Amino acid sequence: MVREVRENELNELLQLYLYLHEKSLPNMTEHLRNTWNVIIQDENHHIIVNEIDGKIVSSCVCVIIPNLTRNVRPYAFIENVVTHERYRGKGYATACLNYAKAIAEKENCYKMMLLTGSKDEATLGFYRNAGYNSTDKTAFIQWLE
Repeated sequence: MVREVRENELNELLQLYLYLHEKSLPNMTEHLRNTWNVIIQDENHHIIVNEIDGKIVSSCVCVIIPNLTRNVRPYAFIENVVTHERYRGKGYATACLNYAKAIAEKENCYKMMLLTGSKDEATLGFYRNAGYNSTDKTAFIQWLE
């Protein structure tokens, strides 16, 4: 079942993020709890999960960003696309991305953007099959300390 994350599912989401790029679970600090509360209360911040047999197995984040161009239409940014390794290849992440697209369409977004650090052709093919392309724009990232 694809849906938005519930407030009480932070720990389960953080466990899933270990399959993304995290090396360990963060400490449950006041900063983490405050950040979680900001995310949960932000109507433009959507953490989408796919739950199978009561377990969150896949997720992505969709943030709707207000915009002053393109007839004042917002755009969507997709991040943290992840699936538990035992559940990959079954369409669970695709379902999350489709849910994100439905949110973006409902919010009248004019585009969706997604960045990946992966160079793996299977991962890149997955994003292409989901409707994304890497030819229209060039992404630049500046990492901050």
